[in-house]
Amino acid sequence: MSKVEGYIKNMIKELYFGQALSCTDISRRTNKSLPVTTKLLNDCIEEGFVFETGYAPSTGGRRAQTYSLKSDVIYIVSVAMDQLVTRLVIMDGQNNNVTDVRKLDLALKQGQEGLLVLTDAISQLIKDSGVSKEKIVGIGIGMPGFVDIAKGINHTFLNNDGQSITSYIKKATGLPVFLDNDSSLIALAEQKFGHAQDQQNVMVINIGWGIGLGMLINGNLFRGDNGLAGEFSHIPVFINNKLCSCGKTGCLETEASMLLIVEKAKSEIEGGRMSMLTQMNLESTENAANAIMSAALKGDTFAVELFSEAGYNIGRGAAILIHLLNPKLIVLSGRGAAADKLWLAPVQQAINEHCIPKIAEHTEVKISTLGYQAELIGAAALVMEHYNEINHHIQGLRKPILN
Repeated sequence: MSKVEGYIKNMIKELYFGQALSCTDISRRTNKSLPVTTKLLNDCIEEGFVFETGYAPSTGGRRAQTYSLKSDVIYIVSVAMDQLVTRLVIMDGQNNNVTDVRKLDLALKQGQEGLLVLTDAISQLIKDSGVSKEKIVGIGIGMPGFVDIAKGINHTFLNNDGQSITSYIKKATGLPVFLDNDSSLIALAEQKFGHAQDQQNVMVINIGWGIGLGMLINGNLFRGDNGLAGEFSHIPVFINNKLCSCGKTGCLETEASMLLIVEKAKSEIEGGRMSMLTQMNLESTENAANAIMSAALKGDTFAVELFSEAGYNIGRGAAILIHLLNPKLIVLSGRGAAADKLWLAPVQQAINEHCIPKIAEHTEVKISTLGYQAELIGAAALVMEHYNEINHHIQGLRKPILN
């Protein structure tokens, strides 16, 4: 790769994350002088990689022209996995889906068999997409469990006899592969494209079948000593003698997860509880979760009650985070964010009851605008975080000359 192509790749990366940037913004982000950045921008516009997107908001002086990455310059395969459902999609350089989101009912404990199914699904998605493989930068994968990002191993799921998951999929597809914990990727998505932009200390709570956590501390994703920080689901909050998926009892997820909400709903409906849910499809866990959120948003008393109880318990966990880490912001993200503002009152109530007011007074709670898409966006962002390391030749580049 030539030095010029390296400069342009760096610009593409910053435009991907910045979405619309001025020449000065790009110069600052890439640590290149303004004249060099201006020349590169003009070359990239001429090459058809970058286009003008209008003027930035006025700050009192002359408004700056902004630039964006053309959507078809790069593509990324994004994979978002949870314990029950795996979603796959190809995204363009502006985080738009260029294929339908495919779903697999893939039990992660299948080990090598599950890995084979996942790899075949990725290969088929690429084949069916019609996207030139040369334009695909890489594959980003988010999944729950104890993930070793350096080795590409998940110690909890898709066990490959200790062998790298990323190496296996790379060998099959010929593309770079990056793996990370699902909640960490949701936090990355919020940092780059959501409420956590320009924030230093943010707790991103992933409301899914469990309750995950991504931590942004001093502007960086915090992973702990060996990368396993953020197991929010398994903090021992309750004395309830309920067995958790981790084998312990009393964990937060036994009283606060989407799986708990579904189980409670099914149990009470079978016991004769009156609700519009009696008319809805609760057969599969995913259908049941969606139906309960839909009913709650329509004002169904029972469904709202379920979210109020779970939200209060999430708030109890959030109170611990506030006491320990004093975050500026808590973002409620992931699958459960589709329940929207139903979470806010019970979470805030628990924080009010369980936090020392002085510590909690500046902590704000927000619902993610990315929602269930957050993990897919985070998986794509993971690939672009490593874009400078990837040996990806930009198709059509005629190697502009810097004067």
